[in-house]
Amino acid sequence: MGNSDDSKILSTTTGTIIDRRGSKGKSTVNRGRFLDRYKKLIAEQVKKASSGRSITDTSGQNIRIPTRSIREPTFRNTPGVGEREVVAPGNKEYMKGDRLKRPESGKGKGQGNASNQGEGEDDFAFSLSHDEYLNYIFDDLALPNLVKEFLSPSNETKFVRSGFAREGIQANMHVLRTMLQSNARRIALAAPLRIKLLELEKELEGLRDDVEDRRIEIKLLEEKIHTLRGRLLRIPFLDPNDLRYSNRVAQPKPANKAVMFCLMDVSGSMDEEKKDIAKRFFTLLYLFLNQIYEEIEVVFIRHHTQAEEVNEQEFFNSRESGGTVVSSALELMQKVIEERYPPEEWNIYGAQASDGDNWRDDSTKCVTLLDEHIMPLVQYFAYIEIAERPQELWDEYVYVKLLHPSFAMERIRSHKDIFPVFRELFKKEGVKHE
Repeated sequence: MGNSDDSKILSTTTGTIIDRRGSKGKSTVNRGRFLDRYKKLIAEQVKKASSGRSITDTSGQNIRIPTRSIREPTFRNTPGVGEREVVAPGNKEYMKGDRLKRPESGKGKGQGNASNQGEGEDDFAFSLSHDEYLNYIFDDLALPNLVKEFLSPSNETKFVRSGFAREGIQANMHVLRTMLQSNARRIALAAPLRIKLLELEKELEGLRDDVEDRRIEIKLLEEKIHTLRGRLLRIPFLDPNDLRYSNRVAQPKPANKAVMFCLMDVSGSMDEEKKDIAKRFFTLLYLFLNQIYEEIEVVFIRHHTQAEEVNEQEFFNSRESGGTVVSSALELMQKVIEERYPPEEWNIYGAQASDGDNWRDDSTKCVTLLDEHIMPLVQYFAYIEIAERPQELWDEYVYVKLLHPSFAMERIRSHKDIFPVFRELFKKEGVKHE
């Protein structure tokens, strides 16, 4: 049988071991050790690199780390100790014993003028995969109130232990449970016989001590004792009724389910730059939720004077004009939750993006909707206002934040604020971001 090119053969005293693993993936363990060892340093480089790229770009990232940061202790020969004659591999110009001229000072082969400042340094470059990049981005972030888990019906099942059964295959026999059953049966069957045997032995002893001739009675007792001892010996050590097997039943795999509501103002006051900031924030939030939950659904609700549920394409690309009535989006969100997403079955998250501009008499209604209807149903609600200064809606939402710890609000002024604001909204307790 032929071997592949990357197969390795190791001869031993007892036989031959053939390594038929492909070369791909053999360094996975070493790569994992490297990432774990320099996790903090890599995370710093990822955060620096992410500031100069689009948030929606979550492909692999090229990272550079100074070699001095990953240098490790090594053993080497002390200069001047012992005699060493080495010809480096690949040498085509010199032979062993040749004497080399010392280079003249200041006449190296480098180009340019010398400098009395700076320190030369080589960088160690490597690439992070898509998943590794996201893990470093979200390393110190956490979704608040991750408390609900619902075991939903699923096509995938797993087998779990469910007690013991009297029937099964030999491979599933539970030896300990079988022996316990055997001991219990033998004790239960033998106990009455042993009590009777003790009584007869005691009676026999009394007859033998009697001075009168009791040979006939003694013989009858001895026969009874012999019969009882035979019955005790005939109790089987293991009976088919003693056998017990580990029982396993199929159960649906648990799935963490979450739904994310994206609410965005598409009125005339929201220009293209503000809409782009909102789109990037929602994209980042969706990627973050995907790292947490196995099953996630997204509901897109856009609004101007009226709100409507749309698909992702319409949500991110359609253009509208006119006024703004934010309460229409909150009312639609409440309706969708009641119709399709029972809070006892779903982890519900809401994210609203707006420039803070709203019809004057509508902001108070928004506070009432959030306080009485929305916040009791959701795990977390994040409001981002894309504006230089706090607007009317921001001032009203301050009351909601005071009443509900699971309500968060931050202001974004430009694209560079998106990621810091996101990290602030979803940071772990006790973690400070610079």
